[in-house]
Amino acid sequence: MTVQLDRAAAAERHKIRPTLHLLPATPRTVHWGYFTPDQAPALTVKSGDIIQAEAITHHAGDAPDLMMDEAVARIFKEIPEADRNPGVHIMTGPIHVEGARPGDMLEVHYLKMTPRTRYGSNLAANWGHLFKEMGEKERVTIYEIDAMSQQAHALYAYDFPGRYDVPGKITNCPECDRQKALPGVRVPVRPHLGTAGVAPNVAGRVSTIPPGLHGGNIDNWRIGAGATMYYPVQVDGALFSIGDPHVSQGDGELSGTAIEASLNVMFQVFLRKDFRFPSPLLETPDCWIVHGFDPDLNVAMRNASVDMLKLLTEEQNLSRDDAYSLMSIAADFGVTQVVDGTQGIHVRIPRGVFPPRED
Repeated sequence: MTVQLDRAAAAERHKIRPTLHLLPATPRTVHWGYFTPDQAPALTVKSGDIIQAEAITHHAGDAPDLMMDEAVARIFKEIPEADRNPGVHIMTGPIHVEGARPGDMLEVHYLKMTPRTRYGSNLAANWGHLFKEMGEKERVTIYEIDAMSQQAHALYAYDFPGRYDVPGKITNCPECDRQKALPGVRVPVRPHLGTAGVAPNVAGRVSTIPPGLHGGNIDNWRIGAGATMYYPVQVDGALFSIGDPHVSQGDGELSGTAIEASLNVMFQVFLRKDFRFPSPLLETPDCWIVHGFDPDLNVAMRNASVDMLKLLTEEQNLSRDDAYSLMSIAADFGVTQVVDGTQGIHVRIPRGVFPPRED
């Protein structure tokens, strides 16, 4: 199964000679904590162009000596706390895509994601799923990345002093009580974007914390290099932004965060006017993944189910009865995250269950 281009559109795509754009993260090219249609574009591109952009973690201050360079420190210094709202994530962009209109789809091919440093932070936060069960304590674990093995291990951990309630906290780590953590444990490094999406068609600022039909804080670790996301365009130009970079996360994001670490991200954008889908859709080399969102996980489950039903009937030409049966026997449902207010369910259908498609 694949989202098809008509022959004329496919032929035109092969003629594209993409322009490569560089989008560094600076106080002028990032917006902290929100999506909005009112933000002036940091960059304007055409369909087919490639962007090399910097995505900065708002957790760099958890270990400033390891995770903050001069450019990152400037963002933390020059963007006042009063302008970091209503969400928490540092977003690079927005990117205006020429010709994008509401009702179109923005197809984003994520080509490469490279850690900016060798370090990342996991916070057991006050918004974590087991905060009360863990004694209402917030704890930071700093991880080091081994580029050769593509694994991460805990370097040290410390109990966070006070309350982690302001985006961009900077902790004076030398004065912390550093403790050993997870001796001998190694986890796979799988860089991905926790938050990315287009501007919602809503006046004012929309928080980066909850996911939604525009994308946002989906927190699916499969949105990494080699994946393609389809975002429903909400406003003219799409106004696409990236942020909340991670190097590893499990489904659920139970403690409230992943291993948060800045990334250099290369991606290519295509404007799709021949295809419609109601929610953010993920394509990987071996499967399709549909997302459902709601404060109630049961409703999120239903939303994901309904949209997968739509994908199977409209893109694979299955009857509703056949699609429903297939979902029950071959689709895997998972909890994407339970810590962002609006919770997430994802449903995966493998490509291999379908026969080759004849054009």
